[in-house]
Amino acid sequence: MKKWLSLFVVALFVLVLSACTATKDAGEAPSTEKEGDKGETGTETEATPTEKVLYLNNGNEPTSFDPSVGFDAVSWNALNNLMEGLVRLSKDHLAEPATAEKIDVSDDGLTYTFTIREDAKWSNGDPVLASDFVYGWLHMLNPETASPAAFLAYFIEGAEAYNSGTGTADAVAIKAVQDKVFEVKLNTPTEAFLNIITNPSFFPVNEKVATENSAWFADAETFVGNGPFKLVDWKHDVSFTFAKNENYWDASTVKLDKVEWAMINDSNTEYQMYQTGELDTSAVPSELAESLMNSPELKNEDQAGLYFYRFNVSMEPFTNKKIRQAFAYAVNQQEMVDFVTKNGEKPAEGFVPYGFIGPDGKEFRETAGKLVGFDADKAKALLAEGMKEEGYTVLPEVTLTYSTSDTHKKIAEALQSKFKEVLDVDVALQNVEASVFATEQKEFKYQLSRSSFLFDYADPVNALESFITGSSMNRTTWSNAEYDKLITDIKNETDQSKRWEMLIEADALLMEEMPVFPIHYYNQVALEKPSVSDIVRHPVGYLDLKWADKN
Repeated sequence: MKKWLSLFVVALFVLVLSACTATKDAGEAPSTEKEGDKGETGTETEATPTEKVLYLNNGNEPTSFDPSVGFDAVSWNALNNLMEGLVRLSKDHLAEPATAEKIDVSDDGLTYTFTIREDAKWSNGDPVLASDFVYGWLHMLNPETASPAAFLAYFIEGAEAYNSGTGTADAVAIKAVQDKVFEVKLNTPTEAFLNIITNPSFFPVNEKVATENSAWFADAETFVGNGPFKLVDWKHDVSFTFAKNENYWDASTVKLDKVEWAMINDSNTEYQMYQTGELDTSAVPSELAESLMNSPELKNEDQAGLYFYRFNVSMEPFTNKKIRQAFAYAVNQQEMVDFVTKNGEKPAEGFVPYGFIGPDGKEFRETAGKLVGFDADKAKALLAEGMKEEGYTVLPEVTLTYSTSDTHKKIAEALQSKFKEVLDVDVALQNVEASVFATEQKEFKYQLSRSSFLFDYADPVNALESFITGSSMNRTTWSNAEYDKLITDIKNETDQSKRWEMLIEADALLMEEMPVFPIHYYNQVALEKPSVSDIVRHPVGYLDLKWADKN
């Protein structure tokens, strides 16, 4: 999923929009009693238990249930419950053993050996083997698969060469040592490795099934998974149904009997179905966001990502650091979330958002502190100093570019107003269609432009590495040797405490140099019926129903 925010933005971890073909009574919880015959004494027969069925909306047809291809929210949320990797994110969002029961790491941090559980089985009863992981990972890296997730595996020895067509599958350093032992060798120690492989792209694929039927993932009748649920019905573009997977190694933890997923990509329809009981969760329609913010049924949880703006440091006046800082300090992030976006977001105070817990058990953002925020006096002073350094008597014209969207427009207009109010700078606005915008931003055609980022895996380096020299994700032309070295050192550091300190240092350096400035952190806002509990929405990751329950 590269970090192209436009790719998923807010839809990524929220239960994507919703459902349609259910009947009027489809979502009503079945009665826990059945009306039985009455005996002579007039007492009713004993109530019979009923199925626990959760009603959700997936918004759209999944792109693919091939885990190497379905690299988006409408595929991931379902796949994360139909399949499982070597590790899984816990309720507390930490990578923990899953299909693998034991993980051994070599002293140099380069070799990981996973022992797969003896009771790990596929939904068809086949044992999950180390060779299934080899098959699945090589399928992802195969150039012919054209997996958008393949870059995530480049830390594995030989992976990038094979994916780019300059190496072979045999040279990729993954192997089945034994039927239940899987080994991986990395190019460099990668502290984030276990978090990275929670991504569905690293799920196994049943080799026997896939070699017999290359389209095994396309229909419920042929789909084989190894997760908490199994796919029992799939009416394409209409709905799909999960049932509890009795062959799952931890089936005793799974409380739901079924999950019924609808597909309606209309937030108002979804909300109406939620109101009538046809859905157990719903996204919040934008026009109702303000009025529903205090609803007792509203869940507002962190999502690891942020909305921000990029400076092109090769274009005047943003070649000057102090002028970049002046524009950043002129922005009032708190006002932006209170009066512009109005969706319960947290104002951004650094580039790395909430949702990352350090080795000390504390939030990254809390430890790193507030690195940017509204300061009108500071902004004015920095602008004056920067203009003096550049010899400007008049600031060069500034154009702010955003992609077509009502929200992007509102934020752009609010920024334009604030730059005038604080800096007395007239900023022109330019609206560009999304497809053109993405291409031209990568070509460095914009002076000041909107952007966003959602994390691919649960480690701050995933965002921070975007700004190293030459990164395709940089899109600012900014280059800093100190920053480049810091990111390299972070990737090689195996001491968790030292590495965390370096991550905090990198966040601070990025905000000091200011090639970008943040607006707000993303969140996941959803309505959820009181009868539902323990749906886990990971800040980085995917909807998890393993622990979900419904009364």
